[in-house]
Amino acid sequence: MSRRALQIVLAVLATVAVASGLAGMLFGPVTLPDGEAVNATVDSEYRFTNAFWFTAGLVAWWAVPRVEKVTTVLRVTLGAVVLGGFARLMAVAASGWPHFVFRIALVVELVVVPILLWWQSRIRTD
Repeated sequence: MSRRALQIVLAVLATVAVASGLAGMLFGPVTLPDGEAVNATVDSEYRFTNAFWFTAGLVAWWAVPRVEKVTTVLRVTLGAVVLGGFARLMAVAASGWPHFVFRIALVVELVVVPILLWWQSRIRTD
């Protein structure tokens, strides 16, 4: 489990976050798979939430070259992603299963990201 492999995985996930966050901010819920028309309140909340997703991706990109040294930043940022996964689970309980794309996101948030946190803890030098 090398530093370089972690950098690649983190960079790919950061790219997804930046791209989808930016698309969500610029175009709103129309970017959702199987999206339906929403009211102004949901549109506003969706775009606002995507600003955080976009920012998390930027922070992750920033961390890539110094992945072994920025433990606190990665724990806070990736911890927020895990928290978002638990919020997504609450949505499943309240509303049922979302589109397949968001089921994959749930696995990334609750399985892949904790593995990245563990991985970073193994290579850290701070």
